[in-house]
Amino acid sequence: MAECIRMPKMSDTMEYGIVSRWIKQVGDKVVAGDILAEVDTDKATMELESYEDGTLLYVGVAERAAARINDIIAIIGDPEEDINTLLASTVAIDGDRPADTRIDLPLPIVDDQPVVPTAHMQSHLPLERSIASPLAKKIAKEKGYDLSQIQGSGEAGRIIKKDVIHFVPNRLDQFSISEQSTRTAYQDFPISAMRQKIAEVLTESKMNIPHFYLTVDINMNKLVEIRAELNQYASTKISINDLIIKATALALIQHPKVNAAWLTDKIRSYQYVHIGVAVAVEDGLMVPVVRFADQKPLVQISKTVKILSKQAQQKTLTPKDYTGATFTISNLGMFGITSFSAIINPPAACILAIGAMQQIPIFKDNQVVPAHMLQLTLSCDHRVVDGHAGALFLATLKTLLEQPLSLLL
Repeated sequence: MAECIRMPKMSDTMEYGIVSRWIKQVGDKVVAGDILAEVDTDKATMELESYEDGTLLYVGVAERAAARINDIIAIIGDPEEDINTLLASTVAIDGDRPADTRIDLPLPIVDDQPVVPTAHMQSHLPLERSIASPLAKKIAKEKGYDLSQIQGSGEAGRIIKKDVIHFVPNRLDQFSISEQSTRTAYQDFPISAMRQKIAEVLTESKMNIPHFYLTVDINMNKLVEIRAELNQYASTKISINDLIIKATALALIQHPKVNAAWLTDKIRSYQYVHIGVAVAVEDGLMVPVVRFADQKPLVQISKTVKILSKQAQQKTLTPKDYTGATFTISNLGMFGITSFSAIINPPAACILAIGAMQQIPIFKDNQVVPAHMLQLTLSCDHRVVDGHAGALFLATLKTLLEQPLSLLL
């Protein structure tokens, strides 16, 4: 008996999926456990597994098209079965919406049509030759006038001296052709499921969460020195970001009010620390989670971040890899950004923005000395965290980073 394959809900936040590639084609034999297709969700590319044996009789969603949760995307059954009856009965059960309702995604459009000059524009196009007196030409050249824009009052429309002297150039018209010719091409891109979800979550966060921001400067001299020593013995290269993750996790254990979330009818304070690390990917941004970061040694944190970052780029993260963060870190320092304010990733109450480390002169012990300085900005949900709690957390974090031996204990 033929069975309908419906679009499953592959993550808690998924509303629809985009079929990026059909691995099985109509007419192919299928056994339970075979991968039918690859589906792009709002978080990752997931494999759609078959739970039926038979032949793939019908594909209801083309590649790069989207389907809502529970929409029919395929039918598996015996080759001789009539799927039209099944589809018709499904429409009757589901209601007015067709069984294979899809969300059509537009293809990229490039408009490279040349601009066709209007009559107004044509009146200002250069003439092959201008009828003007030598004196008129000389004055026009000195003033930078285009003779094709000057109306002559002499015989047969000849341009004479007074025409040039009384001419008032229209600067807008002068540059209208060049300006319009540089604006003739554009490209429209379809909005991916990931980009759509980013837009929804961050818009809701910025509109509904009362953000406030706290910034602190950190002297990283000792951390830079200890990192260099650690990397002489570590099995994997430890980054400044890895050290900040560890220090943040330890500081959050001391300040549970910051390691918290707003859950509408209650505030939840976590006794464990799951650090979300923002990773830029082709379609937008992923936030894989380093679980129990406070309990992990630095080498383990470094290896975990590297693995999760690679999986994020390859779109192979599972829901467990990118859900459950109690606190988020976003680092743009590698791009030379010295400071920025990040948007909170709900339901967590805070996110820490890391800027670029700079070597600058500072005044210490009555003398000017060089220092590696780093700026951190904490974005807080004021419904959960007050300024005093945020400030105490940053003070502890500053101490841990400026006295980094405690990170090794």
